Amino acid sequence: MPTNSHILTFSCPNRPGIVAAVARALFECGGNIQEAHQYDDVETNVFFARIRFNFVAGGEIAAFHEALLSLADSLQMKWTMRAQAERPRLLILVSRFDHCLADLLYRWRIGELAIDIAGIVSNHPREIYIHHDLTGIPFDHLPVTPQTRPQQEAAIWKIVGERKVDLVVLARYMQILSDELSAKLAGRCINIHHSFLPGFKGARPYHQAHSRGVKLIGATAHYVTADLDEGPIIEQDVERISHQDQPDDLVRKGRDIERRVLSRAVFWHIDGRVILNGVRTVVFRD
Repeated sequence: MPTNSHILTFSCPNRPGIVAAVARALFECGGNIQEAHQYDDVETNVFFARIRFNFVAGGEIAAFHEALLSLADSLQMKWTMRAQAERPRLLILVSRFDHCLADLLYRWRIGELAIDIAGIVSNHPREIYIHHDLTGIPFDHLPVTPQTRPQQEAAIWKIVGERKVDLVVLARYMQILSDELSAKLAGRCINIHHSFLPGFKGARPYHQAHSRGVKLIGATAHYVTADLDEGPIIEQDVERISHQDQPDDLVRKGRDIERRVLSRAVFWHIDGRVILNGVRTVVFRD
């Protein structure tokens, strides 16, 4: 991938000429479109787009940035733009179940996830994860009780600010974030939920599913909001099961689903492929 590529994502009220206006501005600033996705939501009359581009013939990002500022006013556009080579900084929150943590660390180490890990936060001590190679990764043990939750979340928020965290990932972090912290992390906190939402909520979802004789189990990656497990969904996946499967089988198969669903959601987010659309998302899959 060219190191000088940039990614522009935007949304605005739909009207004729949006793509032409953005493409013209990019062309006049010496830009070259490498990849483009667009979607017109007819229900909300909102237009969404993701454009990957680079510059040729002496083009400069500063000139295109100024052109976008003008376009944003006239088109009522919400937009973000960044160099594709930039590596977002992730903070991973995890509890005792560490399969999603292990998967994220593996994908990071082999370069599949172009990220920098700003740290790992857990409500369990580091000894729980002794079988993981956490060399060079800051680890914070922040135990929490109902009485100490405000102080614990204040410590998490301090880490987010001091380490310039771009995205918080709840990798099977089995604690409910407060409304206050959820609001602060709006649009930049992804949770993996161990069921196919909406579905069996609360404790032991795989056991609930087994007792109901379901034929599919799944997992859901979504943005965190104050409404528990009701945030905008980024990705879901399912796996077929049968009457022969016991709860332990469902848990085993569920771990695999959770890993792949979370990794897709994280990859699409950091690659600028997810745009919020109210309580839903637009996802331009790779």
